[in-house]
Amino acid sequence: MSNTQAGTAESSSADVEKRAFREGFKACAPTIPGIFAWGMVAGMAMVKSDLSIAQSLGMTFLVFAGSAQLASLPLMTANVPLGVVFLTALVVNLRFVIFAAALAPHFAHLPWYKRLWHGYFSADVTMGLFPQRFPAETAPHTAGKVGFFNGIGYPNWCTWQAGSVTGILLASQIPQSWGIGFAGTLALLAVAIPLTINMAALAGVAVAGAVAVAAAGLPYRLGLLVAVIVGMMAAMAVDTVLDRNKEAGDE
Repeated sequence: MSNTQAGTAESSSADVEKRAFREGFKACAPTIPGIFAWGMVAGMAMVKSDLSIAQSLGMTFLVFAGSAQLASLPLMTANVPLGVVFLTALVVNLRFVIFAAALAPHFAHLPWYKRLWHGYFSADVTMGLFPQRFPAETAPHTAGKVGFFNGIGYPNWCTWQAGSVTGILLASQIPQSWGIGFAGTLALLAVAIPLTINMAALAGVAVAGAVAVAAAGLPYRLGLLVAVIVGMMAAMAVDTVLDRNKEAGDE
């Protein structure tokens, strides 16, 4: 291939990725207000859990996992052993192991450091939208995957951090009467509902919600941890049953 042809191919590939980035941003745009509100709730929760502003900022940028942060904060406030805090955050975020396994074939051709970079930006909204554009059966080297992923992941990260930093800096200025926590819950529902795209996801949401209500009285908000585990198990069980039924129907 001549230098001219190589340059044309690279330019065409770059154009595809740019278009895919715009498509990803357009797909995730409706979730941005909800992500901002939920990030704001998480930021306020960190400060009101007696973390300093510096500690709160460090946590939001390093951890970047709202559910794990909210699950671990009551434990940190109660001076629970650090190992328990890490274990709780790990279990709450186990779904990202499933996300990574699902996304891995799409990015296996990238160097390890790029896969690590993209792994940091993986989030619930990413996993909810990316498979709709690139299902599991999509060819590994299909153009536009990286651009589409980044079009979701980068705006999601920026929105979350903007909301979180706002919550951290304004935590002492926002009165409880404003009901920001409730607004954040509604915002999370606005993000979660569009991502409930199949029966397995619906089963996980329904079971996790029911368990969270039933286990609300557990200390240190451990009901959230229990709900996440049971909800994941329910979703995996339904997904397994659906796959078996599909295989039986194909035979």
